[in-house]
Amino acid sequence: MKQLVVIDCQNDFITGSLACENAQEAVDYIVELLKAHPETDVFYTLDWHSPNHMSFKKNGGIWPDHCVQHSPGARLSEAFQQLPPAQQPHIGNMFYKGANDNLEEYSGVQAKNQEGIVLKDYLKSGAYIAGIASEYCVKETVFELLDTVELKVLEPGLGYVSLDTHQQALAAYQEKDLLVHHVDSLV
Repeated sequence: MKQLVVIDCQNDFITGSLACENAQEAVDYIVELLKAHPETDVFYTLDWHSPNHMSFKKNGGIWPDHCVQHSPGARLSEAFQQLPPAQQPHIGNMFYKGANDNLEEYSGVQAKNQEGIVLKDYLKSGAYIAGIASEYCVKETVFELLDTVELKVLEPGLGYVSLDTHQQALAAYQEKDLLVHHVDSLV
């Protein structure tokens, strides 16, 4: 597997309105791993909401406003700019989800890049998964892909909303033999 899917490593999930535990550490781990493996293809998913999204508390949802389109909070972490150019976020490898105001979309499987291609179409030979949050967007993406793509979840590369639900997500990954605690190679 020479592919890594980076789930929602956006400012609002790291230091912003919906900051998650271990988020910055997860980003740092992902960046260092990719620096060590410049041959790895990287795909980034992004939560991409309008101000009217149903998931926001002000609109009857459970979450604070987050990842509002074109806002600083919706931007991917600047740490990814340290990577080789082919691994940095760009039009072809950034996949947007959550743009439909009336649909909660945790999974990144059907997220589309600016060329209109869905993420799933790029994941043919298997992939590693890391990002934020382990018990929501990461989990939904992993379990939606599970029957069609060989996957491994990189435990050190996960941010999470709460320790209890994170541990439940880790147990679910472990039950399916998906959890990796350390990796020397992304092959």
